[in-house]
Amino acid sequence: MPTPSGVSATSSSSRARAYRWRVHRWVALYSLAVIGFLLLMAWAEEHGLSRHWIGPIFLFVPVMVYAAIGIWGRTSDADEYYVAGRRIPPVYNGMAAAADWMSAASFISLSGALYLQGFGGTAGQPGGLAYLLGWTGGFCLVAMLVAPHLRAMQLYTLPDFFQARFGGRWPRTVAALASVLCSFTYVVAQIYGVGLIASRLTGVQFEIGIMLGLGGVLLCSFLGGMRAVTWTQVAQYVVILLAFLISVSWLAYKQLGNPVAAVAYASQLQKITELEDALLQSPQELAVRQAYQARVEALEAKLVDVPLSLERDRLVLHERIRYLRSVNSDVGQIVATSREYASLPRNAQEAELRWRQQLEEYRERARPLSGLPRHSQPFGGDPDGTPEERAQFNDERNNFLALMFCLMVGTAGLPHLLVRYYTVPSVSAARTSVAWTLFFIALLYLTAPALAALIKLEVMNNLVGVRFDELPNWIAQWARVDASLLSVEDVNGDGVLQFGELRLGADLIMLATPEIGGLPYVVAGLVAAGGLAAALSTADGLLLTISNALVRDLYFQDRPRKTSPEQRVIVSKFVLMAVALLAALVAGQRPSDILPMVAASFSLAASAFVPAMVLGIFWRGVTRYAALAGMLAGLGVALYYMLSHTAMVQHWMPSVLLADGLWWGIQPVSSGVFGVAAGMAVTLLWSWVGPRESLQR
Repeated sequence: MPTPSGVSATSSSSRARAYRWRVHRWVALYSLAVIGFLLLMAWAEEHGLSRHWIGPIFLFVPVMVYAAIGIWGRTSDADEYYVAGRRIPPVYNGMAAAADWMSAASFISLSGALYLQGFGGTAGQPGGLAYLLGWTGGFCLVAMLVAPHLRAMQLYTLPDFFQARFGGRWPRTVAALASVLCSFTYVVAQIYGVGLIASRLTGVQFEIGIMLGLGGVLLCSFLGGMRAVTWTQVAQYVVILLAFLISVSWLAYKQLGNPVAAVAYASQLQKITELEDALLQSPQELAVRQAYQARVEALEAKLVDVPLSLERDRLVLHERIRYLRSVNSDVGQIVATSREYASLPRNAQEAELRWRQQLEEYRERARPLSGLPRHSQPFGGDPDGTPEERAQFNDERNNFLALMFCLMVGTAGLPHLLVRYYTVPSVSAARTSVAWTLFFIALLYLTAPALAALIKLEVMNNLVGVRFDELPNWIAQWARVDASLLSVEDVNGDGVLQFGELRLGADLIMLATPEIGGLPYVVAGLVAAGGLAAALSTADGLLLTISNALVRDLYFQDRPRKTSPEQRVIVSKFVLMAVALLAALVAGQRPSDILPMVAASFSLAASAFVPAMVLGIFWRGVTRYAALAGMLAGLGVALYYMLSHTAMVQHWMPSVLLADGLWWGIQPVSSGVFGVAAGMAVTLLWSWVGPRESLQR
């Protein structure tokens, strides 16, 4: 006769099996519904449904589905809100983590970065395959060093670990503030991506597009916390996977007759190399480069005396407007000149800042291939060439490795990612969940380099050489969304588009893939829906992390007996909404491309968390003083180096207080190299020689 405990264990096991089968059934039905919706939209387009309807449908229907899941998952129970009841099956937690990971950076910008930077990147723009290698390798660190150990401690947030391991108030406080800093940088990039997609699909202004997408984020994360966010992210991953694979497989089949892009695209690399050789010898491309070089020389002359140059520009444009009016010139010409006059910098400081940015852009575009590296070359320069070529090779290789290191270590320290492995039932399930995460990410990451190569070949073959008055409509439509995403200008005046006259932003490549490849507009809508799902899924997790850090780890840290868990959940929800609105306000300023903002957050997370966390897990000798000093040192060094190279800080801070140039040639986006080294050194040194008594509050 079984014991009561045996009966209880058997009953619990049967309930878990029933729960898993119920989840399998719902996910399968949802996936079939998504495929059915796509087939219905394709049929509707075939029978005359306007593009003006297809775009909004692909925006609003998925957002409403995610919102419905958020409403279904609403809860005020603390265990459900913070860690989804710790009962998410590993395969679905892996799927949710992959969606959380497939942020706007991975889905929207990764293929664009490979298009612009090739496989090796450059010294000034490190990247290329470093993103794939760093982000994928980071999950190996998560599986081996972090996730199982954190899950075994039955925690809610990453700052919980620092209090549980080191004790006292301050380690948790610093960890919470660092969580807010790196997560806010990350979430701004996601909301920027949301605005980009929503404005393209609906035709509304970028800022309005941000607010439309933000509604979906809030309905998912505001009502149900981690429980709602987890199942929303599972639903979003299905959309992300279909959007990415359908578009790239269709394009691969169109070019190669083989839909398996990751296998088939190697033959296209040789064609790209041959086209690059032809462009380097083209007289038309040389004329474009000379035109940009002339602009460089003109700007250098203006920067010699900025106030005088600005006043001269004002007088020239003012006299031109007077002349056009006096001869009753065309109204459009008068309006265009008036807009040019109104857009002049307001003062000499603003003029110098703008002209120096333009100078860097024109210098880049005056280089061969408009400043883009050869697509398949590992690094520029030559390790056996002249001193200048050896220096270039070493700089590019060092920046590639530095960025890969920061992304890999930062993955092991991202708070919103690590908390995903608190939601599984056991320590072994956490390891299994990491393996599933890697599998679901690899499905997309193995295809991203293929997409970049196929798009570059499509541009070189089907866009370059087309007359400006025959360019496809999507070019003008994307240029209206944001001029930094796409710009075309007849620089050499021949009326034909040259490679150097077309500028595509990294955030555009994936979203415009169906239009560049001439695929049906339904595929364009699906890709936009996939990008929206990627941005929303990551934004959900990040906003939840920020609100939990502010409320649970900071505000209520000293008030454990004054509030119930339900009250903490309610306050967390409203703080989440406030943070989301603030992030939307910052994203509306368009501070940077998506990928640099995301990479910066990885450097900050790596520097602030990983040294103290990993040493604290595996070495009992780490003291509270040492952990706190290491966190502050790592975060401080990384933040100092990063901010020292931003234009705004350079404008307002005395140069003597800023970093003097690049340290060992490493770009600011990889500041985590110095932050992790500083954090590790300070933590070890202080543990050996520093005081060991408790840190007073």
